[in-house]
Amino acid sequence: MRLVSFSRGGDSRIGCPVDGNIVDLSIAAPSLPKDLLSLLEMGPEGLKQAEAAVKSAGDDALVSADDISYLPLMARPPKVVCIGRNYAAHAIEGGAQPPTYPEIFYRGSTSLLAHNAPIIRPKCSDKLDFEAELVAIVGKTAKGVAKEDGLDYIAGYTLFNDATLRDYQKKSTQWTIGKNFDNTGGFGPMFVTADELPAGADGLRIQSRLNGQIMQDANTSDFIFPIDDLVAKLSECMTLEVGDVIVTGTPAGVGYARNPPVFMKDGDVCEIEIEGIGILSNPVVDEA
Repeated sequence: MRLVSFSRGGDSRIGCPVDGNIVDLSIAAPSLPKDLLSLLEMGPEGLKQAEAAVKSAGDDALVSADDISYLPLMARPPKVVCIGRNYAAHAIEGGAQPPTYPEIFYRGSTSLLAHNAPIIRPKCSDKLDFEAELVAIVGKTAKGVAKEDGLDYIAGYTLFNDATLRDYQKKSTQWTIGKNFDNTGGFGPMFVTADELPAGADGLRIQSRLNGQIMQDANTSDFIFPIDDLVAKLSECMTLEVGDVIVTGTPAGVGYARNPPVFMKDGDVCEIEIEGIGILSNPVVDEA
Protein backbone atom coordinates (compact mmCIF):
# COMPACT_ATOMS: atom_id res chain seq x y z
CA MET A 1 0.00 0.00 0.00
CA ARG A 2 1.08 3.59 -0.65
CA LEU A 3 0.02 6.60 1.40
CA VAL A 4 0.68 10.32 1.33
CA SER A 5 0.05 13.10 3.85
CA PHE A 6 -1.56 16.22 2.48
CA SER A 7 -3.53 19.35 3.23
CA ARG A 8 -6.89 20.19 1.67
CA GLY A 9 -9.22 22.91 2.79
CA GLY A 10 -6.87 23.70 5.66
CA ASP A 11 -7.15 20.18 7.11
CA SER A 12 -4.38 17.60 7.39
CA ARG A 13 -5.29 14.27 5.81
CA ILE A 14 -3.86 11.02 4.50
CA GLY A 15 -4.68 9.33 1.25
CA CYS A 16 -3.72 6.69 -1.26
CA PRO A 17 -2.55 7.65 -4.78
CA VAL A 18 -4.59 5.96 -7.52
CA ASP A 19 -4.21 6.77 -11.23
CA GLY A 20 -3.24 10.42 -10.76
CA ASN A 21 -5.79 10.99 -8.03
CA ILE A 22 -5.71 10.65 -4.25
CA VAL A 23 -8.28 8.60 -2.37
CA ASP A 24 -8.96 10.86 0.61
CA LEU A 25 -9.27 8.48 3.56
CA SER A 26 -11.03 11.12 5.63
CA ILE A 27 -13.92 10.66 3.17
CA ALA A 28 -13.48 6.98 2.28
CA ALA A 29 -13.07 5.91 5.91
CA PRO A 30 -14.10 8.73 8.31
CA SER A 31 -13.50 6.53 11.34
CA LEU A 32 -9.79 6.17 10.57
CA PRO A 33 -7.19 8.67 11.82
CA LYS A 34 -6.29 11.61 9.62
CA ASP A 35 -2.54 11.33 10.15
CA LEU A 36 -0.07 8.59 9.33
CA LEU A 37 1.40 8.26 12.81
CA SER A 38 -2.00 7.58 14.38
CA LEU A 39 -2.80 5.10 11.62
CA LEU A 40 0.46 3.21 12.24
CA GLU A 41 -0.30 3.17 15.96
CA MET A 42 -3.36 1.05 15.13
CA GLY A 43 -0.96 -1.68 13.99
CA PRO A 44 -1.57 -3.91 10.95
CA GLU A 45 -5.33 -3.55 11.42
CA GLY A 46 -5.12 0.17 10.62
CA LEU A 47 -3.41 -0.42 7.29
CA LYS A 48 -5.79 -3.28 6.54
CA GLN A 49 -8.81 -1.03 7.09
CA ALA A 50 -7.24 1.73 4.99
CA GLU A 51 -6.59 -0.67 2.13
CA ALA A 52 -10.17 -1.94 2.24
CA ALA A 53 -11.48 1.62 2.24
CA VAL A 54 -9.43 2.50 -0.84
CA LYS A 55 -10.79 -0.51 -2.73
CA SER A 56 -14.39 0.42 -1.96
CA ALA A 57 -14.02 4.20 -2.25
CA GLY A 58 -16.51 6.09 -4.36
CA ASP A 59 -15.82 9.00 -6.69
CA ASP A 60 -16.65 11.44 -3.88
CA ALA A 61 -13.41 10.38 -2.14
CA LEU A 62 -11.21 11.07 -5.17
CA VAL A 63 -9.11 14.22 -5.15
CA SER A 64 -6.85 15.32 -8.01
CA ALA A 65 -3.18 15.22 -7.03
CA ASP A 66 -2.97 18.71 -8.56
CA ASP A 67 -5.41 20.06 -5.97
CA ILE A 68 -3.55 19.13 -2.81
CA SER A 69 -0.54 20.41 -0.89
CA TYR A 70 1.75 17.66 0.35
CA LEU A 71 2.80 17.58 3.99
CA PRO A 72 5.77 15.85 5.58
CA LEU A 73 4.67 12.24 6.05
CA MET A 74 4.57 12.84 9.80
CA ALA A 75 4.61 16.33 11.27
CA ARG A 76 6.21 15.27 14.55
CA PRO A 77 7.65 11.74 14.49
CA PRO A 78 8.59 10.41 17.92
CA LYS A 79 12.25 10.26 16.83
CA VAL A 80 14.18 11.01 13.67
CA VAL A 81 17.35 8.92 13.95
CA CYS A 82 19.90 9.55 11.21
CA ILE A 83 22.81 7.36 10.20
CA GLY A 84 26.02 8.87 8.84
CA ARG A 85 28.50 7.33 6.39
CA ASN A 86 26.47 4.20 5.73
CA TYR A 87 27.92 3.83 2.23
CA ALA A 88 31.64 3.04 2.13
CA ALA A 89 32.29 5.21 -0.93
CA HIS A 90 30.72 8.23 0.78
CA ALA A 91 32.89 7.77 3.86
CA ILE A 92 35.99 7.56 1.68
CA GLU A 93 35.10 10.64 -0.41
CA GLY A 94 34.90 12.59 2.84
CA GLY A 95 38.34 11.43 3.92
CA ALA A 96 37.19 8.86 6.49
CA GLN A 97 37.40 5.12 6.73
CA PRO A 98 34.09 3.24 6.63
CA PRO A 99 32.76 3.02 10.21
CA THR A 100 32.64 -0.20 12.18
CA TYR A 101 29.62 1.05 14.16
CA PRO A 102 26.87 3.38 12.88
CA GLU A 103 27.46 7.10 13.24
CA ILE A 104 24.20 8.34 14.73
CA PHE A 105 22.66 11.80 15.06
CA TYR A 106 19.17 13.24 15.46
CA ARG A 107 17.00 15.62 13.48
CA GLY A 108 14.22 17.69 15.00
CA SER A 109 10.71 18.08 13.62
CA THR A 110 11.20 21.76 12.76
CA SER A 111 13.79 20.74 10.16
CA LEU A 112 11.28 18.64 8.19
CA LEU A 113 9.50 19.77 5.04
CA ALA A 114 7.18 18.28 2.46
CA HIS A 115 7.48 17.27 -1.17
CA ASN A 116 7.42 20.40 -3.38
CA ALA A 117 8.02 22.69 -0.39
CA PRO A 118 11.13 24.91 -0.56
CA ILE A 119 14.37 24.00 1.14
CA ILE A 120 15.47 27.22 2.81
CA ARG A 121 19.10 28.30 2.39
CA PRO A 122 19.75 30.40 5.51
CA LYS A 123 21.34 33.83 5.41
CA CYS A 124 24.26 32.64 7.52
CA SER A 125 25.65 30.05 5.07
CA ASP A 126 26.09 29.29 1.38
CA LYS A 127 27.27 25.71 1.98
CA LEU A 128 23.92 23.94 1.56
CA ASP A 129 24.50 20.36 0.39
CA PHE A 130 22.16 17.61 -0.83
CA GLU A 131 21.95 14.02 0.47
CA ALA A 132 19.68 11.34 -1.02
CA GLU A 133 18.55 8.87 1.63
CA LEU A 134 16.21 5.95 2.18
CA VAL A 135 13.98 6.11 5.26
CA ALA A 136 12.68 3.12 7.22
CA ILE A 137 9.65 3.80 9.43
CA VAL A 138 9.13 1.72 12.56
CA GLY A 139 5.79 -0.07 12.79
CA LYS A 140 5.90 -1.59 16.28
CA THR A 141 7.82 -1.12 19.51
CA ALA A 142 11.30 -2.58 19.33
CA LYS A 143 13.71 -3.17 22.21
CA GLY A 144 16.59 -5.65 22.22
CA VAL A 145 15.71 -7.00 18.78
CA ALA A 146 17.93 -9.62 17.14
CA LYS A 147 19.22 -8.77 13.68
CA GLU A 148 17.41 -11.71 12.10
CA ASP A 149 14.11 -10.26 13.36
CA GLY A 150 14.87 -6.62 12.57
CA LEU A 151 12.74 -6.29 9.45
CA ASP A 152 9.66 -7.47 11.35
CA TYR A 153 9.58 -4.05 13.03
CA ILE A 154 9.59 -1.92 9.87
CA ALA A 155 6.21 -0.79 8.56
CA GLY A 156 7.45 0.80 5.37
CA TYR A 157 9.80 3.15 3.57
CA THR A 158 10.03 6.63 2.13
CA LEU A 159 12.53 9.23 0.89
CA PHE A 160 14.62 11.90 2.57
CA ASN A 161 16.86 14.75 1.50
CA ASP A 162 19.23 15.28 4.42
CA ALA A 163 20.18 18.78 3.25
CA THR A 164 23.15 19.91 5.32
CA LEU A 165 24.93 23.18 6.06
CA ARG A 166 28.47 21.86 5.74
CA ASP A 167 30.25 24.75 7.43
CA TYR A 168 27.98 24.44 10.48
CA GLN A 169 28.39 20.67 10.48
CA LYS A 170 32.13 21.22 10.87
CA LYS A 171 31.84 23.78 13.67
CA SER A 172 31.41 20.96 16.17
CA THR A 173 32.55 17.39 16.67
CA GLN A 174 28.82 16.58 16.65
CA TRP A 175 26.99 16.93 13.31
CA THR A 176 23.63 17.91 14.77
CA ILE A 177 23.76 21.69 14.23
CA GLY A 178 24.50 21.41 10.51
CA LYS A 179 21.60 19.00 10.09
CA ASN A 180 18.86 20.89 11.92
CA PHE A 181 18.32 24.20 10.22
CA ASP A 182 14.61 24.83 9.73
CA ASN A 183 13.07 23.51 6.51
CA THR A 184 16.08 21.54 5.28
CA GLY A 185 14.92 17.91 5.61
CA GLY A 186 12.71 16.89 2.69
CA PHE A 187 10.52 13.99 3.89
CA GLY A 188 8.15 11.99 1.68
CA PRO A 189 5.98 12.14 -0.27
CA MET A 190 5.19 8.43 -0.55
CA PHE A 191 4.97 5.94 2.32
CA VAL A 192 5.34 2.48 0.77
CA THR A 193 4.52 -0.51 2.96
CA ALA A 194 7.32 -3.00 3.39
CA ASP A 195 5.48 -5.78 1.55
CA GLU A 196 5.66 -3.80 -1.71
CA LEU A 197 9.47 -3.71 -1.75
CA PRO A 198 12.31 -6.24 -1.52
CA ALA A 199 13.14 -7.30 2.02
CA GLY A 200 14.94 -4.46 3.75
CA ALA A 201 14.44 -2.30 0.63
CA ASP A 202 17.60 -3.99 -0.61
CA GLY A 203 18.86 -3.67 -4.17
CA LEU A 204 17.11 -0.38 -5.03
CA ARG A 205 18.74 2.31 -7.14
CA ILE A 206 19.07 5.62 -5.30
CA GLN A 207 19.80 8.97 -6.96
CA SER A 208 19.94 12.68 -6.31
CA ARG A 209 19.56 15.12 -9.18
CA LEU A 210 20.30 18.84 -9.06
CA ASN A 211 18.56 20.78 -11.82
CA GLY A 212 18.21 17.51 -13.71
CA GLN A 213 21.89 16.53 -13.44
CA ILE A 214 22.60 13.24 -11.67
CA MET A 215 24.80 13.90 -8.65
CA GLN A 216 24.50 10.67 -6.64
CA ASP A 217 23.80 7.28 -8.20
CA ALA A 218 24.12 4.15 -6.08
CA ASN A 219 22.20 1.17 -4.75
CA THR A 220 20.85 0.33 -1.31
CA SER A 221 22.68 -2.98 -1.54
CA ASP A 222 25.81 -0.91 -0.79
CA PHE A 223 24.76 -0.26 2.82
CA ILE A 224 27.44 -0.95 5.40
CA PHE A 225 24.68 -1.41 7.99
CA PRO A 226 21.48 -2.72 6.34
CA ILE A 227 18.05 -2.09 7.83
CA ASP A 228 17.86 -5.25 9.96
CA ASP A 229 21.27 -4.48 11.47
CA LEU A 230 20.29 -0.88 12.21
CA VAL A 231 17.13 -1.99 14.02
CA ALA A 232 19.18 -4.42 16.12
CA LYS A 233 21.90 -1.90 16.97
CA LEU A 234 19.52 0.96 17.72
CA SER A 235 17.12 -1.15 19.78
CA GLU A 236 20.03 -2.39 21.87
CA CYS A 237 20.39 1.19 23.13
CA MET A 238 16.92 2.74 22.92
CA THR A 239 13.31 1.75 22.59
CA LEU A 240 12.19 2.25 19.01
CA GLU A 241 8.58 3.44 18.94
CA VAL A 242 5.87 3.28 16.32
CA GLY A 243 6.48 6.08 13.84
CA ASP A 244 10.18 6.47 14.55
CA VAL A 245 12.03 7.51 11.41
CA ILE A 246 15.39 5.90 10.59
CA VAL A 247 17.23 7.92 7.93
CA THR A 248 19.76 5.44 6.62
CA GLY A 249 22.64 7.46 5.16
CA THR A 250 23.67 8.89 1.81
CA PRO A 251 25.88 7.52 -1.00
CA ALA A 252 28.91 9.13 -2.64
CA GLY A 253 28.56 12.16 -4.87
CA VAL A 254 27.62 14.87 -2.38
CA GLY A 255 28.45 18.45 -3.21
CA TYR A 256 31.18 19.28 -0.71
CA ALA A 257 33.37 16.37 -1.88
CA ARG A 258 33.37 17.51 -5.51
CA ASN A 259 36.14 19.52 -7.15
CA PRO A 260 35.07 22.27 -7.24
CA PRO A 261 32.38 21.85 -4.56
CA VAL A 262 28.74 22.10 -5.63
CA PHE A 263 26.25 23.61 -3.20
CA MET A 264 22.55 24.28 -3.63
CA LYS A 265 21.49 27.86 -4.26
CA ASP A 266 18.38 29.94 -4.75
CA GLY A 267 16.44 28.78 -7.82
CA ASP A 268 17.79 25.22 -7.84
CA VAL A 269 15.55 22.14 -7.79
CA CYS A 270 16.78 18.99 -6.04
CA GLU A 271 15.18 15.61 -6.68
CA ILE A 272 15.68 12.40 -4.73
CA GLU A 273 14.56 9.17 -6.38
CA ILE A 274 14.61 5.60 -5.13
CA GLU A 275 13.49 2.75 -7.34
CA GLY A 276 10.07 1.47 -6.36
CA ILE A 277 9.34 4.36 -3.99
CA GLY A 278 9.15 7.48 -6.11
CA ILE A 279 10.53 11.00 -6.31
CA LEU A 280 10.92 13.69 -3.67
CA SER A 281 11.35 17.13 -5.26
CA ASN A 282 12.16 20.42 -3.55
CA PRO A 283 13.05 23.86 -4.90
CA VAL A 284 15.69 25.86 -3.07
CA VAL A 285 15.07 29.44 -1.97
CA ASP A 286 17.08 31.92 0.03
CA GLU A 287 15.86 32.85 3.50
CA ALA A 288 13.85 36.06 3.35
